[in-house]
Amino acid sequence: MTVARGRLIVFEGPEGAGKTTQLRHLDAWLDVRGVEHLCVREPGGTALGDAVRRLLLDAAGPMDLRAEALLFMASRAALVGEVIAPALARGVTVLADRYFLSTYAYQVAGRGLNESEVRAANALATRGVTPDLTLVFAVPAGARRARAERRGAPDRIEQAGDDFHARVERAFATFLSPNWQGAHAESGPVVAVDGEGTEAVVFERVLAALGARWPEFAGVLDGSRS
Repeated sequence: MTVARGRLIVFEGPEGAGKTTQLRHLDAWLDVRGVEHLCVREPGGTALGDAVRRLLLDAAGPMDLRAEALLFMASRAALVGEVIAPALARGVTVLADRYFLSTYAYQVAGRGLNESEVRAANALATRGVTPDLTLVFAVPAGARRARAERRGAPDRIEQAGDDFHARVERAFATFLSPNWQGAHAESGPVVAVDGEGTEAVVFERVLAALGARWPEFAGVLDGSRS
């Protein structure tokens, strides 16, 4: 019997937008309903990826921008090959805390690297594994900064400066454009989620976005079937 491919649902947004919190809510929600799924994060999720994460986020001092981008790609290649692609082939739903839209936002828009070169490297790393849905969380900059400060000491990327993070935020807004998505088929469908409000209120918006994409999935989400 042929197993239907699983779904890759990606949570994206600038620092402090609340994506990780909402991913955890969906993780718990699906777990209660017996939906087979797994959660991954970028960079990380494999032995190589976890080592790369320490280099990228915890290393002191400057890093060559191309080296930074390629380290992200190396982590992604390992994660896709070792974890994401096999899980999707088994019919498992994968929830990803960041994927390649973050590379386009942080390395292309934020760092100023050449988009065509980054897209080519990303194509190599992802092996054609395209998200079935990407949720981009939007929260005003002031609220995001306050959330990030509550998390503790900033990592190397968070320390990049206000101008850098403003470029990143504008990039995520651009990704919501149908024209941008039409020119970037590798992005899959990208939808906005208003990240303001309580965690419960925002999670209801997450469920609404999932139900709009997959009407047949709504039965699982509202508990009408196991």
